[in-house]
Amino acid sequence: MQGVGFDTNKYLKEQTKKILERVSKFERLYFEFGGKLCYDLHAARVLPGYKPTAKIELLKKLGDIEIIYCISAKDIERGRVRRDYGLTYDNQTLKDISDIRDFGLKVNSVIITRHNGEHSAIKFKKKLENFGMKVYVHKEVEGYPNDINKVLAGYDEQPYAETKKKLIIVTGVGGNSGKMAFCLSQIYHERKKGIKTGFAKFETFPIWNLELKHPINVAYEAATADLLDVNMIDPFHKKAYGVTAVNYNRDIENFNILEKLMSKITGEKKPFGYSSPTDMGANMAKAGIVDDKLCREAAKQEIIRRYFRYLREKIEGIEPQETLDRMEEIMKEVKVKPEDRNVVKEARKAAKEAEKGKGFKDIYCGAAIELKNGKIITGKNSPLLHAESAAILNAIKELGKIDDKTDLISIDVIKTITNMKKDLLNKKTSCLNVDETLIALAMSSTMNPTAKKAMDKLKELEGCEMHITHLPTAGDEAGLIRLNMNVTTDAKLSLLPYFQ
Repeated sequence: MQGVGFDTNKYLKEQTKKILERVSKFERLYFEFGGKLCYDLHAARVLPGYKPTAKIELLKKLGDIEIIYCISAKDIERGRVRRDYGLTYDNQTLKDISDIRDFGLKVNSVIITRHNGEHSAIKFKKKLENFGMKVYVHKEVEGYPNDINKVLAGYDEQPYAETKKKLIIVTGVGGNSGKMAFCLSQIYHERKKGIKTGFAKFETFPIWNLELKHPINVAYEAATADLLDVNMIDPFHKKAYGVTAVNYNRDIENFNILEKLMSKITGEKKPFGYSSPTDMGANMAKAGIVDDKLCREAAKQEIIRRYFRYLREKIEGIEPQETLDRMEEIMKEVKVKPEDRNVVKEARKAAKEAEKGKGFKDIYCGAAIELKNGKIITGKNSPLLHAESAAILNAIKELGKIDDKTDLISIDVIKTITNMKKDLLNKKTSCLNVDETLIALAMSSTMNPTAKKAMDKLKELEGCEMHITHLPTAGDEAGLIRLNMNVTTDAKLSLLPYFQ
């Protein structure tokens, strides 16, 4: 989707001002950052023009800060995966820490939250410590959230993470990482020491001053359908100000908890001076929207992508049917269906073409890429290439204005790779996955100027839409992640290539 619907610079100016106002009210402020800190690809897809690194740019504007990173022991144990990079949460944590460092910032400590004896979490703790990280383990708090006395007793037992700066940014690998629980534990310890410590939340979604059913806000529900998050009108805000504000169920529930806890700790009737969970947040995202129509359409497309993600995860045994059912409800709300994603029909059509006159239909696959000019290029699997590989080669031929019949990869290179796969690696089939195709293209480009011309066009695939009809192999997945396309799949199991 082309065009700019969001002005990142305008947004950052307003967001920075809002945060600095909040910081000035406390001796020390724990600021929970929701969403992805380094590369917020969801925001970039929903708000065309949003820079994926906007939050990092914001942190640099804020000056002297500390960053604390949270990950749930439950997510480590279950091997939960972040699909944007295809990494499990523990490996994504390592990547995020490295990325933050590359941006010139530093993670001061890692908090493993919700621990209840998970051995994988302790193993990960040791790994982090071997890398020189300071790590704290927080246990699940008995009685949370209803038994306040037990909760406070639980906070007494939690280790206190030493902090020195006035502004502490608390981020995490994903939703439900225990960020708020960690902040409350820290605040409890510091308030006992007489420090006027505060709490606030940085959220991009839902956008509180857009309507409840705006597609941007509904896209947030889609992104958190696995957590069963639901957008709601903030009843506290409505009561306090007579103003309608959109929030979500967990924040509204947490505000109830916050009221009770802070009343017990400090005697304050309003936690940190807030009258509502919307007050607790700092969200100036609406200020950046410059083309509402474009953002609405982008949000609808993101909802469809999320549907395909959960479909895949349901087939892989990660998500229950309830998550997929919830996604179907969300799609009905915004009146979209899977086929409203342009590349879906074309990929399925390519798969059918591959099946013509063939047996074993389940091993025939199709792929489609929508270029930024709107043209859709397809590919299907063959004895030489996976469907994804064929689509990518066809796409860069189109971008480079190269004749479709031109061979970009040297036959000698193909033979070398296929022979190795058969003779040395004992693969059942020798057709090239995306990773292998990219390597073969690079090798050919040293001898073939046309291949070099085509290879230089790979960068233009970044941000393009792609759909495939089948579960990708590990080699396909790795290559597609490197190309940074928005890939969805029907997740059909093609047994032969899947286990290559």
